[in-house]
Amino acid sequence: LMYWLHHEGGGITVALALLLMLAAAAAAYFLGCFNGAVIVSKYILRDDVRKHGSGNAGLTNFYRTFGGPLTVVVILTDVLKAVAAVLVGMVLFRVIGTQAMETAGKYWAGTFCLLGHMFPCMFKFKGGKGILSGGTIALMVDWRIALVVWGGFLILAIVTRYVSLGSVWAGASFPFISWYCYPYFSIVVLAFIIGGLVVWQHRGNIRRLLHGNENKFSLHPKREG
Repeated sequence: LMYWLHHEGGGITVALALLLMLAAAAAAYFLGCFNGAVIVSKYILRDDVRKHGSGNAGLTNFYRTFGGPLTVVVILTDVLKAVAAVLVGMVLFRVIGTQAMETAGKYWAGTFCLLGHMFPCMFKFKGGKGILSGGTIALMVDWRIALVVWGGFLILAIVTRYVSLGSVWAGASFPFISWYCYPYFSIVVLAFIIGGLVVWQHRGNIRRLLHGNENKFSLHPKREG
């Protein structure tokens, strides 16, 4: 923080900068807690997606379990909350310094948004794996990063029909392409945290991929009896 204030700061104090950072973190986390799959399943369908299929509160498990047009609501919820979180980070960090601080704000807010999505305090800290929200964060950060992350995801998911394989690529590639685009220590650290969280959340999928018993994606949801 002291480095950024010295080189990019807009003349504000360290205390105010810390306050703005905490405000961005808190806002991004609570926005992330609005998990689309849980909200739609619990309060519209009167069910809980986490009680079905893989037990994950994500888009893929929601679609496999329920299907239907409400899947669009899940998508919009997880996309819009990530957009809002990143915008909050951009605005508050812009007060701290210059354009470079806005980029740092995107990563900072994105990290806490994903933490909220994966570990939502309002849903017993059991959330999703962060692919849709994480992919939105990549789009908000830089089109080059989004191209690598989303391009690899789509190619692997379409060719192999393993959504989890594309998801692991997205998480693993994010910090390295971020490093290439923004070789700043603080940004690289946050990028590795974001990518590491996504890969960690897919550890079960990685085990199943290695053992050859991972589920392939189908356009036809598998409804339980």
